Amino acid sequence: QVQLVESGGGLVQAGGSLRLSCAASGRTFSSRTMGWFRQTPGKEREFVACISWNGGSTNYADSVKGRFTIARDNAKNTVSLQMNSLKPEDTAVYYCAQYTSLYSSNYYSRPHSYDSWGQGTQVTVAS
Repeated sequence: QVQLVESGGGLVQAGGSLRLSCAASGRTFSSRTMGWFRQTPGKEREFVACISWNGGSTNYADSVKGRFTIARDNAKNTVSLQMNSLKPEDTAVYYCAQYTSLYSSNYYSRPHSYDSWGQGTQVTVAS
């Protein structure tokens, strides 16, 4: 059973920065795409970013492109999300997720493509 634990959320002023981290257990971390999603009350979980198993490929939602950067460290089983130039509309609970299949990311933006999720960390951006 994979465990994902997020950290780094908090309250920040608009224009500020936060760095989220996700620590993963399990032996297949380095073989799986990792993603970040976010969710606000009453809305569906929204894709934010993902990174391939070897870090060679990244994808971002249009709303965060140029402001957020995803990275991973397979030696430490961690994935991070650096968030800069934060906006009030970035306020959400952010979730780390592990892709279901090994060495694959064909449907990376779909929540159902991920089978392990962290508990979430709250990010609040004040205007």
